[in-house]
Amino acid sequence: MNTPAEFHSEGMQARRALFLDLSDDGEDTDVNLKFPDWEIERVTSCPLACARMNNYHYHVGLARVVNPSSNQLNELDSLFYEGDEGTAWIALTKSEDLSDQSFRRMIYEHFYDYFTLPLMSDASSYLKAALGHAYGISMLRDETQGMPLMVEENQMVGASQPITRVFQQVRKIAGVDAPVLIRGDTGTGKEMVARAIHQRSERREYPFVAVNCGALPDTLIHAELFGHEKGAFTGAFKRKIGRIEAAQHGTIFLDEIGDLPLDLQVYLLRFLEESTIERLGSNESLEIDARVIAATHVNLEQAVERGRFREDLYYRLNVLSVDMPPLAQRDQDIELLARYFFHKFAREYGTRTKGFTNQALQSMAQYNWPGNIREMINRIRRALVMSENRLITPHDLGLGEAVTNGKVMTLDEARSKAEELAVKCSLHHTRHNISNAAKLLGVSRVTLYRLIEKYAIRESSERH
Repeated sequence: MNTPAEFHSEGMQARRALFLDLSDDGEDTDVNLKFPDWEIERVTSCPLACARMNNYHYHVGLARVVNPSSNQLNELDSLFYEGDEGTAWIALTKSEDLSDQSFRRMIYEHFYDYFTLPLMSDASSYLKAALGHAYGISMLRDETQGMPLMVEENQMVGASQPITRVFQQVRKIAGVDAPVLIRGDTGTGKEMVARAIHQRSERREYPFVAVNCGALPDTLIHAELFGHEKGAFTGAFKRKIGRIEAAQHGTIFLDEIGDLPLDLQVYLLRFLEESTIERLGSNESLEIDARVIAATHVNLEQAVERGRFREDLYYRLNVLSVDMPPLAQRDQDIELLARYFFHKFAREYGTRTKGFTNQALQSMAQYNWPGNIREMINRIRRALVMSENRLITPHDLGLGEAVTNGKVMTLDEARSKAEELAVKCSLHHTRHNISNAAKLLGVSRVTLYRLIEKYAIRESSERH
């Protein structure tokens, strides 16, 4: 339980600080923490500190660490990563303890300031001033993080007008059980929108099945979508349930629908009209109750005019539509997205990196992001893995030359660079495990091998 906050003579609420005391004796002979206008709450272990921080947000924390053991350092490290990131910590330690390299590095990475014990009378006044400064910095950080930020399901993040309009459309569309067509450039987050629609719909308790029509070979896509019976073709040793059938009562998401071969479009049209399918090698019709959400980065109207896409299928799919804005039209969201993905992956990778330099934020704001959100994710992931700096720089993001060299790339060149970067990053992250890298990229192994050959990417000896 938190003790009631004290009040100073002017009637204003005292500022609170958490005091984590890991000293052996637990005595206060070497430090005086009785400051006017401050309420100092003492705990004697990291688990107790973490529990207290779960119940109350402390802007400032004091940690007295004397002759720290390796176990204490490990517990402190866990506290800093699992506890409240908004707490500014000040260390109280003995000068001889600073000879420990691991402890010095911890102070540098996690503490706002430190003081050596015992504190002299004048040092106590400096400590009080440092507490006030740390409190102010923590308040500023909270206000910065309180910037307009909307986080929807599946990493949909933003506050700009274009993405806010998408959020509004998702809420309306989710309640209407009709086909949806999502348009947008590659990497804008079309699948995130599809998942958000599914999770807000009455079908959310049932499967969401995603199929990338552009990643499957033409010879397999029929069997993948509609399933097949045993013996339907060479290698069909048993019956297989298709993706559409697997989405029974749920949602089937057909990404890159513009790449669906013409001869298969008629089967999809029949499903949309009659809610029935036939497995390959069977004459039995199966009734399937599944909502269809399709997505494309190509202009389907032009594809219809050129005879590459059936007009009747286009109108069947385009009952409700969502247009995903490119990241270049979401200037207000670039920093929000960068910080969101930084915190998401920093925890996953256990990195010591603290954030972005101002130059890195400026570079991201000036860059045109041809690969959109997917490119941003890949650049931040790579920076977290490869950076040796405390803060991520434009060079870590690979944006130094991209922003400052003045050369304007064509869209095809920009997309190729983003695609190459995505492949390299996924291979590095999975240690060149082709199957796992292909899953990260959302493509087949065959497609990934083709991309590796296209960009002449040397396979690492770490591959397994």
